[in-house]
Amino acid sequence: MMSARSHIPSAIYAILLVLIGVAYALGGAQLALLGGSWYYLITGIAVVISGFLIWRGNAWGAWLYALMLSWTFVWALLEAGIDFWSLLPRLFGPFLFGLWLLTPWSRKSLTSGPRPIAVGRAVTGAFAVAFLAIIVIGFSQGDIHEVKAAGALPAIASAYTLDHPEGDWQFYGNDQGGKRFSPLTQLTPDNVSGLQVAWTYRTGDYPPPEGPDRRLEVTPLKIGDSLYLCSGRNKVIALDAETGKERWVYDPHPNLIGVTGSAACRGVAYYKVPNAAGACAERIYGPTVDARLVVLDARTGRLCKDFAAGGILDLKTGLGEVGPGYYYVSSAPQIVRGKVVVGGWISDGQKTGEPAGIIRGFDAVTGALVWAFDMGNPEVHTEPGPGQQYTRGTPNSWAPISADEELGLVFLPTGNATPDYWGGHRTDLDNRFSSSVIALDAATGALRWQFQTTHYDVWDYDVGSQPSLIDLTINGKTVPALVQETKRGQNFVLDRRNGKPLFAVAEKSVPQGGAENPARLSRTQPFSVGMPAFDGLDPREPLGLTEKDMWGVTPFDQLYCRIKFRKARWEGTLTPFGLDHAIDFPGSLGGSNWSSASYDPERHIMVGNWNRVPMYGRLMPRAEADARGLKPADGRPGVAVGGTVPQAGTPYAAELAPFLSPLGAPCIAPPYGLVTAIDLNTRKVIWTRRSGTAEDSGVFGIKTHLPIPMGIPGLGGAITTKSGLVFIAASGEQSLRAMDLRSGDILWKKRLPAGGNATPMTYLSPASGRQFVVIAAGGHNLMATTPGDFIIAYALPKSR
Repeated sequence: MMSARSHIPSAIYAILLVLIGVAYALGGAQLALLGGSWYYLITGIAVVISGFLIWRGNAWGAWLYALMLSWTFVWALLEAGIDFWSLLPRLFGPFLFGLWLLTPWSRKSLTSGPRPIAVGRAVTGAFAVAFLAIIVIGFSQGDIHEVKAAGALPAIASAYTLDHPEGDWQFYGNDQGGKRFSPLTQLTPDNVSGLQVAWTYRTGDYPPPEGPDRRLEVTPLKIGDSLYLCSGRNKVIALDAETGKERWVYDPHPNLIGVTGSAACRGVAYYKVPNAAGACAERIYGPTVDARLVVLDARTGRLCKDFAAGGILDLKTGLGEVGPGYYYVSSAPQIVRGKVVVGGWISDGQKTGEPAGIIRGFDAVTGALVWAFDMGNPEVHTEPGPGQQYTRGTPNSWAPISADEELGLVFLPTGNATPDYWGGHRTDLDNRFSSSVIALDAATGALRWQFQTTHYDVWDYDVGSQPSLIDLTINGKTVPALVQETKRGQNFVLDRRNGKPLFAVAEKSVPQGGAENPARLSRTQPFSVGMPAFDGLDPREPLGLTEKDMWGVTPFDQLYCRIKFRKARWEGTLTPFGLDHAIDFPGSLGGSNWSSASYDPERHIMVGNWNRVPMYGRLMPRAEADARGLKPADGRPGVAVGGTVPQAGTPYAAELAPFLSPLGAPCIAPPYGLVTAIDLNTRKVIWTRRSGTAEDSGVFGIKTHLPIPMGIPGLGGAITTKSGLVFIAASGEQSLRAMDLRSGDILWKKRLPAGGNATPMTYLSPASGRQFVVIAAGGHNLMATTPGDFIIAYALPKSR
């Protein structure tokens, strides 16, 4: 007969089973009433009964638990298929908890009912079969979210030649068209595994002396034997390309009052003045977070005194009142036909009437305004007169800019009119130019053409990717094309001469409703049906996202996410926000964000990294917003410019956040970040791979350190090389990776001391003839990656 002491473990286990079962049953009943799965309710009742029987020492309780494991296994496979991450929260917890039934305490306590040894065998068999199925079948059958390369790469159609030395990287995307392609071949799939750290440079911006961190998202330029870059706090720095030794630093000492942690400097611009010699014959243009443009001698780092006011241009001219942190330039300027072209970032979600989203072209030598493009007054290209200002609250252009010297065009993506999630106050011109790509005459600023990627954007689907210029062969003719990635995951391919789609675009019906005036919402939206999408939606499902897609680290937060999904409005992509909660997918992080894509112009291959992170939000009536004290940012610390935003001047504030479980895990199953290669000749996916492992992910800030492919969201882009390599960090996993362009396989990976949320670059050093790969590792607050101020260069060891 079992002693009272030996019964204690069994009693505790039984009580835990009952508590778990009650939680399952209560949550499951709520889910079932919402029209969701009945699994949790039925399972919860079974687990309660199992716990009660085990409390009584009846072995039928163990048999019932074993039966529950069996139907859980079948249910999980029917819902999720053979996918490790999707099966993990469904199966691992129940089976792990069932291991207690194999212990001596269990066998001794189950004194009635079937023979205990049969119980042990049943539980052991069920657990072994299911757990082995997860591991063996799940990995051996491949990843249902990935596409494996089926064959060889397309042949090189024609050689591509840069208009500058091929060993340099003279523009943000290596050329004016933002291809992010290098013709270098020294590093190959065969030898890239030998890359080692060649040097490391620290900008001195971390830890910050005051205020929040500034994001280090820079892609350096390389001209001659020097690298040029900007830091998170807008220092402009020149380094020796071989050693990383500092040559000069210019610190503009920006005013950081009101500037949030979202501020960044992604790059500088370079210009060689025609027929000039001596000081400032070669110039570096650096933007600042307090809305200035500094111009420096590339050789010495001294201000070019002939530019604007002693080498510094005030970009607030003509903007009227500019509150602290409301306007700055975050992306590298573009130089085209002797003009330096800049757009500007406008603070998100604060109020109506924020500064104008003005685009301007200045003389690259003198800094004089040559033209302006005011989206509220598009026919006038001059600076406002005394007492006047550019039209306030218009859409802005904060993303990287492209240009075509031959066509004399400059291409800019645009955002939406402020604030983001309500449009009742917007003008017809606001609605015309928002969330588009526009082509301006580089000489005059006149609009040549425009293509809108989202009509009446109230989802924050501003276009953040650089328009990428590539020549395609269509019907035997070479056509100058522009590829525009979007946060919606739609990839539009246009004729860059006139903006007309080269691959089919269809207007499709989209959900209506929410709090917007139905007369203003667009009933259709453009979908690039001629190109694969980066939206992460399941084309087999009518709405593209279902309750089955919900996820969590444990069964409990997965149940929570299922209930939350059922309570929210989800009628398909572009479901409008209202007073009730709605889900937005793929979410304002992307799809494709400022990362943009890389293009192999010789094989006509596009490589893009993209995110699938849904947002969960609602519009908040003004009375509630006032009661909560939501006010526009005014320079004081602690006033948010993301998440819940006031949208002052409209009837509603907006409450937006990533769709997460209580443990902080996304409410949809991984992957959250992927890398995809597309053959632009056939418009077919060559391969898709998860971007990053679970090594730096976890809950409550605790990392798993598990190098299991997961697909982690990220910011920053990829580059490709003629030799068939893809270099990318751009993930919550803090590593720089080299991928095989043929297959997407990882050929080399190195850990970074901070998050690599930037786009790398590559160049040849004239000192040693070696090819270097450089990445900025500065971390990112949205990605929760480690912050830092590192510039790291990799190269093959010097030959003896």
